[in-house]
Amino acid sequence: MEAAGDDVHTPHSAPSTASSARVSIWESVRACGLWGKDVDKAELRRRVVMPLYARRAVAAAVKEKSEAAGVAAAAAAKEEEVVEGEGEEGLAVVTPMVVFVNSKSGGRHGPELKLRLHELISKEQVFDLSDVKPSDFICYGLGCLERLAERGDNCAKDIRGKLRIMVAGGDGTVGWVLGCLQDLNKLKREPVPPTGIIPLGTGNDLARSFGWGGSFPFGWRSAVKRYLSKAGTSPIVHLDSWQAVITMPEGQIDELPHALKKVEPADHLEFNKENGSNLPEKASSYKGVFYNYLSIGMDAQVAYGFHHLRNEKPYLAQGPVANKMIYAGYSCTQGWFCTPCTASPQLRGLRNILRLYIKRANCSEWEQIQMPSSVRSLVILNLKNYSSGRHPWGDLKPDYLEKRGFVEAHPDDGLVEIFGLKEGWHASFVLAELINAKHIAQAAAIKLEMRGGEWDRAYVQMDGEPWKQPLIQDQSTTVEINKVPYHSRMINGDP
Repeated sequence: MEAAGDDVHTPHSAPSTASSARVSIWESVRACGLWGKDVDKAELRRRVVMPLYARRAVAAAVKEKSEAAGVAAAAAAKEEEVVEGEGEEGLAVVTPMVVFVNSKSGGRHGPELKLRLHELISKEQVFDLSDVKPSDFICYGLGCLERLAERGDNCAKDIRGKLRIMVAGGDGTVGWVLGCLQDLNKLKREPVPPTGIIPLGTGNDLARSFGWGGSFPFGWRSAVKRYLSKAGTSPIVHLDSWQAVITMPEGQIDELPHALKKVEPADHLEFNKENGSNLPEKASSYKGVFYNYLSIGMDAQVAYGFHHLRNEKPYLAQGPVANKMIYAGYSCTQGWFCTPCTASPQLRGLRNILRLYIKRANCSEWEQIQMPSSVRSLVILNLKNYSSGRHPWGDLKPDYLEKRGFVEAHPDDGLVEIFGLKEGWHASFVLAELINAKHIAQAAAIKLEMRGGEWDRAYVQMDGEPWKQPLIQDQSTTVEINKVPYHSRMINGDP
């Protein structure tokens, strides 16, 4: 059984990232009918398909939401194999795999991809996220394998220990699955299956960061074999994740995104005392986890408008190219390019509503960081990739790192990078990688305090899921960000 300590992992071992726009085009061209031709379908099935009784057991447990139903299905399948003389229980398990598919991602490719995966592996090992929640698979599917293993089933024990997961979807889908997998750490149900990615989203920054590419290939039917083959043989690396806790005056966030859940208010008296904040006595709290970024300001407002437009008129968003065109058009309508910072309260710099506190690495004291007056969008970044593979933090030279007190950024270093974007022209030059963003800080923990003034709301997003955050003039809303104590295990698609 593979243990967590068996990871093929070295510090900062996520793959390096080249100029992402060029890389994505090359990946799509390379995959146009050729990439994956060298993967033998029969050999792939031998390595990734579970024995019949095991995959039926997992599928039944998930469908019925019952470990007992899975155990019964395993017994029935074994009897059927004995009668037909086609038992598979003794077959060697190499790298069993389960695939989660977001059939709503990738334009119209999601349903077709699901059928292709049925052909390549088996129907029981492919789960449509429209029908099955990752948490149900983790609770009941993995639970069924664990119950079988406890009963002396060494094959089920082997499958549970060697299982790998592929997620076909965008960054939000991948984050959803990773968040559910973290429950295994909390319950000490180890090992946690590592995760690889088939990129179906618009930005695909998580996929880019771990070597899975930035776009769904043109010749995808052949390329899918290559994705599955790589997932079974590539090494495992680590990814930091960050928990954000929002404490606000008693009330609620309308249109709550999947990334957030309402929780009981935490004790915030210490922060109130230390920083002279006017936090409310009665409060509402929300909690969520991000893997790539959290941002506040104009970029989140554009994302919010895009998501509303896509929900109201889904026929306009038929794939990554169409989505990016809508993003660009919506940016122009929001005044980010044409409105000076002094024109409207909603378009002024974030310093009017935001105070930023950080803890540096190996430091227990909070330090207030002055917000530059020109910054309209504050981004807290965990990965190098942002906004479809751009690198706004940049590849900084050693002398600049030393001068600013920074260290080289990595996705598993326990730090996030904080930078700002000014008006749309500045953001455009940053995202074109002609200049770097406005570097503000590196931090091991962050607290943001927001107070409305002339603003009655702020726009926030985590890993591409935006929401409208209510603000009150004389009461503070805080966002506290801390590293989750467990690493997420990722499959490095570009070792």
